[in-house]
Amino acid sequence: MDVWKAATERARTHGDVLTLAAGQPSTQAPGPVLRAAREALDTQLLGYTETFGILPLREAIAGYHSEKSSIAVDPDDVVVTTGSSGAFTLIFLAAFDAGDTVVVARPGYPAYRNTLTALGCRVIELDCGPDTRFQPTVAMLEALDEPPAGLVVASPANPTGTVIDPAELAALARWCEDHGTLLISDEIYHGIEFGSGTSATASAWETSREAVVIGSVSKYFSMTGWRLGWMLVPAGLRRALQRLASNMTVCPPAISQYAAVAAFTDESMTELDGHVRRYAANRDLVLAALPRLGITDLAPADGAFYAYADIGHLTDDSTSWCAELLRETGVALAPGVDFDTVRGDRTVRISFAGATADVEEALERLGRSAALGH
Repeated sequence: MDVWKAATERARTHGDVLTLAAGQPSTQAPGPVLRAAREALDTQLLGYTETFGILPLREAIAGYHSEKSSIAVDPDDVVVTTGSSGAFTLIFLAAFDAGDTVVVARPGYPAYRNTLTALGCRVIELDCGPDTRFQPTVAMLEALDEPPAGLVVASPANPTGTVIDPAELAALARWCEDHGTLLISDEIYHGIEFGSGTSATASAWETSREAVVIGSVSKYFSMTGWRLGWMLVPAGLRRALQRLASNMTVCPPAISQYAAVAAFTDESMTELDGHVRRYAANRDLVLAALPRLGITDLAPADGAFYAYADIGHLTDDSTSWCAELLRETGVALAPGVDFDTVRGDRTVRISFAGATADVEEALERLGRSAALGH
C-alpha cells in the first residue's frame, strides 16, 4: 500500500507511472457481470441477504468447483464472504484460539501472518526456498515439535506464483487430516495457470473434506473491488462461522452477489480466459527480459501473475531500491519485505497483470535504469 501511495503521487506530479506492483487485474469485470449489476440495480432491493450468501450464487460456486475439480460440492458447503480477506478472518476466528500454533510458508502473503498474530495465534513460518519450489512439504511438518492447529497454503502462491504439485497437496491434506491440523487452502488464483505438469493446480477438497478451501472473484474473475470471496467448509465449522459472520458483516455486498452469479457463465469464462492468455504473453516478456537485465534468480512463475526475483546482487534494502526506481523511471515494483520477514530486503515482486504495452514499456525503462547498473 505504501508503494501504491507513492505511485499515485508520482502519477499526480509526473503522469508517467507504470505499475508492476499491483496484485490485481487491470481489466473490468466480465460483460455479463456488468449487465447483471445494472439489472440488479433496477430489479433488486439490495438489502441484507442470507449471511452465507444468496442461493443462486452458492449454487454457481458449487457448480464451478464440481466441474473444475471433478468433485461433488453442495451449495450448503459454500460460505460467501466479503472478499477472501473476510474469509480468512472468519475461519481464523472460528477455528483457532489465542495461543494456537498456525503454520504458514515464507515467502508468503503477509495478511495470513499479520491477521493470525493480531488474533493471538502463534505463527510458525516455514522457510520455503527453491528446493521445494517455495512451497511447504510434509517433511517440514514432520520436523515440527508437534502438529500445529492449522496450516495455510496457497497455490498458485503470492508472491512467488508457484504451484503445489497435486501429489504433494494431497499428501499435505492427508497429513493434516491424520494429525488434527486444519488445512486452509488458498485457491484464489485458480484459473490463472501456465502450462501443465508441475504447474497444474489441484484443490484440497479432492483429497480431504476436512480442509477449508478459499476462493474469490478478485483474481481470475477480474472483480477485485467487488469484495466477494467464498469458502468451502466442513459441516462442523458452519455454525461458528454463521454466528461470527452475522455479527461482523451481516452479509456480503448484495449487488456484488447478484452480479457475480453471471461470472460463472460460459460467456464470462471465455472473456476471462482471454485475460489469462494476455497474462501468459506478459509472463513470457518478463521472464525473457529479466535475465537480460541481470536479474536471473527467479521463482518458477507457474501461476498467478507474478515474478518473484532475488535482487541481492543489486541491494540489501529492497524498499529503498524500489523507491529509487520509482523516482528515476516511474516504474513501481513491490519490495519483498512484506512477503519474507527474513530475506525480503533482497527480493521484489513484479506483477505482469497489466496491459502488454505497459509491461513492454516498463521493461524498456528498467533496461535504462541506473538502479540496475545500466
